[in-house]
Amino acid sequence: MGVEAGAQAARSRALAVLRIRSRALAVALLPAALAVVLLAGASTGHLVGPAWHVARWVVTPVAVLVLLAACAIALIVARARPAVSPTVAIAEESAPDLYRMVRDLADRLDVPAPSAIALTPDCDSWLEDRTHPAHGPPPSENRHDELAGAHTPRRRGTAAPVLVIGSPFLWWMRVGELRAVLAPVVAGTGPSAHPDIAAARRFVRGLDAAVAVASTPGRCPMTRLVCAGVGRVARLLLYSCQEHATLMERGVAAAASERAQAVDYGLRIVAQEQVGLAYAGWDRLLTRVALPAWRMGRWPARLDAGVVAALTELSRRDRLAEGFTSRLGERPACDLLEEPGTVDEAASLLAARLFHGGPAAPGPDWSPVNWDEYPDEIVDRKWRTDAARLHRVLDTVGVSRTPDGPTLSRILDHLSTQGPSAPRDPHAPHEPVAAGSPDDGEAKDDEPEEDEPAPRNPHFAPLAAGLTAELAREKTPAPAEPPEAPAIWDDGTFPLFPLQPPRSSRELLTDHVTAMVCCAAMDTADAAPGLDWLDGPSLLVNGERATDLASRVLSLVEDGDPAPLRSWLRESGIRPEKPVRLV
Repeated sequence: MGVEAGAQAARSRALAVLRIRSRALAVALLPAALAVVLLAGASTGHLVGPAWHVARWVVTPVAVLVLLAACAIALIVARARPAVSPTVAIAEESAPDLYRMVRDLADRLDVPAPSAIALTPDCDSWLEDRTHPAHGPPPSENRHDELAGAHTPRRRGTAAPVLVIGSPFLWWMRVGELRAVLAPVVAGTGPSAHPDIAAARRFVRGLDAAVAVASTPGRCPMTRLVCAGVGRVARLLLYSCQEHATLMERGVAAAASERAQAVDYGLRIVAQEQVGLAYAGWDRLLTRVALPAWRMGRWPARLDAGVVAALTELSRRDRLAEGFTSRLGERPACDLLEEPGTVDEAASLLAARLFHGGPAAPGPDWSPVNWDEYPDEIVDRKWRTDAARLHRVLDTVGVSRTPDGPTLSRILDHLSTQGPSAPRDPHAPHEPVAAGSPDDGEAKDDEPEEDEPAPRNPHFAPLAAGLTAELAREKTPAPAEPPEAPAIWDDGTFPLFPLQPPRSSRELLTDHVTAMVCCAAMDTADAAPGLDWLDGPSLLVNGERATDLASRVLSLVEDGDPAPLRSWLRESGIRPEKPVRLV
């Protein structure tokens, strides 16, 4: 009963969208119909006289102009290519078990099976219509297809939509959990196959694509004028359809959800918990582990395998491991792929493309890095780069150099020189962060909270401002594709979803001082760089992770108190007076 109610609601809203389309067509044909009446009346001798003659001369050109404009708008709406989500296509020969599972699920739900399967480097799944004639695979999408082992021929006009699955789900979930999560998604192919709903969706997507075409910059003045008119009409129609289209999609979702109730309902409740866990682990893996590598021109080639390690660690730390061992004993969903490593590499490269804006293919300045190489290739290099930047800032603020080379003592002595708290200039910025500041800083709302106390260390502000300025000078755009290469997708400029965690100047200075401490530990106490799946780069002292370093460095940075940090250095055998190697 619920399935029918949702489907009927969706169909009624689809008909409302189609009525708006019919009304728009009627308005476009109305001047032409009036002109035909006037011309027919003159030929039959009924509408004669000067007034009717003038009316014919006025209405006929207007009708022709309106018809031409309507044909142009209809042509743009029909031919404009709707936006397509960047994905990694999975051919059936590279994942026969996955296709078999999806088709079996569609049979159990009594709905059409999706026409194809694709992966997205995100924690979400959906159906995507790719039946538009312009949706042949772009050249760059073919690159991802080759990486994934996909050689799917172009299929235009296929009725069923494409099933897009979040790649973290395949690696983290078990086969039964993935089937339960996909059940409501696959059930959506049933309402999507209805002619009225399909026609309404095509009309709305065409209007949306026409608005995007009309907004494309770099056109000549006459073309811009025409595109402005087309865009205005498309926006008006899109606004008129907005409420009906939204309610239509809600009806489709309600019908799909109700239909999926009979399939693995109990398991789906359990699987939804894994969806939330996967999202948390994926977010932390991208922002704390992958992002530092991307900024250094490297991309982790096994992100999906990494999310399994991150979620395993998260489960253990948060005491979620009850029944965890038995769950891991079940078959993982990635076993449904013939070559999961190749698919993981393609999805990882696409993730770097989406979230950072790197090139679509590997190159000399954009090379993959494996997890076992990460500590030496990324962590060590990052710390030494940050430490070198901090010493350059010390040079600019006039701190004397040590004769043997850069040392940790230089930083400790400068920051631990405490004096009376100098009154702050009320006109100076509370936290000196330059606009568009970068990096590791990539400033976005970097100002601290109004009630956040200012650091008492008088040396804090000059160093923080110097680091911000130095990072701004180093800031360069992410490696771009050669100019002659075609655009990958026509739905925006990469990165589509940039990862820019807000960082205050307090965090910026603390991270740089911590980097110098880690460099001193590696060079004077045989410490080693490590990788923590949840927190990113970590320092291993005597084989154990240094968990209490951050608070000691923060005490030095904020209060100018070096005692906690010096005590830890002595206990760890680190000699701050010894010079260290920097980048």
